[in-house]
Amino acid sequence: MSINRRDVLKIAGATGLAGVLPGVARAQALEKKNISIAVGGQALIYYLPLSIAHANGYFKDEGLDVKILDFAGGSRALQAVVGGSADVVSGAFEHTISLQSKGQEYSSFVQQGLTPMIVLAVSKKTVPDYKSPEDLKGKKIGVTAPGSSTNMAISFFLSKYGVKPSDVSFIGVGGGAGAITAMRTGQIDAIANLDPVIGTLLKDDLITIIADTRTVKDTKEIFGGNMPSGCLYTRRDFIAANPNTTQALANAIVRADKWIQKSSPEEIAKVVPEGYLLGDVELYKACLEGNKPGLSPDGRMPEDGPQTALNALAAYIADFPAGDIDLSKVWTGEFVAKANEKYPNV
Repeated sequence: MSINRRDVLKIAGATGLAGVLPGVARAQALEKKNISIAVGGQALIYYLPLSIAHANGYFKDEGLDVKILDFAGGSRALQAVVGGSADVVSGAFEHTISLQSKGQEYSSFVQQGLTPMIVLAVSKKTVPDYKSPEDLKGKKIGVTAPGSSTNMAISFFLSKYGVKPSDVSFIGVGGGAGAITAMRTGQIDAIANLDPVIGTLLKDDLITIIADTRTVKDTKEIFGGNMPSGCLYTRRDFIAANPNTTQALANAIVRADKWIQKSSPEEIAKVVPEGYLLGDVELYKACLEGNKPGLSPDGRMPEDGPQTALNALAAYIADFPAGDIDLSKVWTGEFVAKANEKYPNV
């Protein structure tokens, strides 16, 4: 007679062996089953691992009941967790560093992105003669939300050319149809956004790309190293109080990371909600192909990632206290290591 894992769990619970059987205790002892995750623009490919983990039932497989709260940008998703209306953020890694600079301890525990996947582009209509970043002085630049990772990325890029954040106007346009409309109607002169927004604007011949972080090579050229991006992060005291729940979340995301890497654009497009496709499934599939190199294959953090992110923040934020940042507190790799042990192959 063969005994599967579910049978083992039943036997362990009935006989009191859960505390001595490896893996059983963590599988049964979720400190918090109902989890809310705040995200800033879930339809963006940047957040695809979160969507896949949810759509494919990976959170449920870990015993979690996850509710996703979608906001217009990463900074607003962050505000939800800081304000207590969400437990975890699916957002940009560098927020953990900027939060620590303000005396708040947050940590990433699983990566969704390997690169920022953010594209910077100018309008062919309002900036037809663009030659250099200096041409953006006095212009309106659309970002998903002020203070979001798109805002940070373009601010860093501009700082390399002597253009300060105060030299331009940042306008929140979200990460969907609103961003496309803002560019199409001339409300903005440039944009920092992600696919499928960028792919749609390119298809409509509305923009010229001036910087692209969808590949590791281009990201290293712009930031000088590996620049980690999408991740799950939360308060360090939440992780300490809920290690089994945190492990379950990491398990689901690592499983999603790996599923995405082995799946075709066709397979992925069939899983995500129809609204993500923006009415053009072929364009969405092309965007998936172009962004796959920027998605994490296994949830791990690049060794130089935290330092690269710190360097980027210090480069454009005046008086940023880089010397006071403890990078050992903005990322923990133990949960990803165990998740990869549980799901070596998907």
